Amino acid sequence: MTDPLTVVLVDDSALFRSGLAALLRAAGIVVAAELDSAAGVADAVTTHRPDAVVLDARMPPTHTDEGIRAAVELRRTAAGVGVLVLSTYADGDWARTLFGAGAAGTGYLLKDRVDDTAALIDALRRVASGGSAVDPEIVAHLLQHPARRSPLGVLSERETQVLQLMAEGRSNAGIAAALYLSARTVEAYVASVFTKLPIPGDDRTTNRRVLAVLTYLQDRAGG
Repeated sequence: MTDPLTVVLVDDSALFRSGLAALLRAAGIVVAAELDSAAGVADAVTTHRPDAVVLDARMPPTHTDEGIRAAVELRRTAAGVGVLVLSTYADGDWARTLFGAGAAGTGYLLKDRVDDTAALIDALRRVASGGSAVDPEIVAHLLQHPARRSPLGVLSERETQVLQLMAEGRSNAGIAAALYLSARTVEAYVASVFTKLPIPGDDRTTNRRVLAVLTYLQDRAGG
């Protein structure tokens, strides 16, 4: 017989929290602690060593993304503890933030799923064992609103190479030498890069070469 799961619940709604705790206890899960904000999560995890933490996505003091940020921090500091975020909203940005460092031990469900006890318990067991759980509605939302596309995706392989060498500080002559191309060919590639990237082409107060390089560096840094 396996030991029952132990969880910590974090939700600022006393009514929802107590109802969820009762539901989990009825399913044989040990609710070690109930918190009304993310402030005490780290201490609760240290004290109770739960298998998983269940967090509301939006909590005091700002009711924006405290639960998401707390979940990300838990994944960093308590890797062996599963994290299941519950939310009223299918937010693509939250999902990308939550799963940005990997999906292991992480889940994101809509609160509507709490009515489906079997699905909720299954999600908890999965994240507690290092798996993941994502609400189907959130998956659909992510597919409808994909992550930011790289502005460099419009460039050809050769244009990307030229831009990379520009970012290294090479002149057109230096790029030509590195790629064994003629100066005229390099000029054509550089002009094409300027045209394809989202940088102004008719503003004489800006340096398009600098703006192109900044676009490249920001993309490579994930910004």
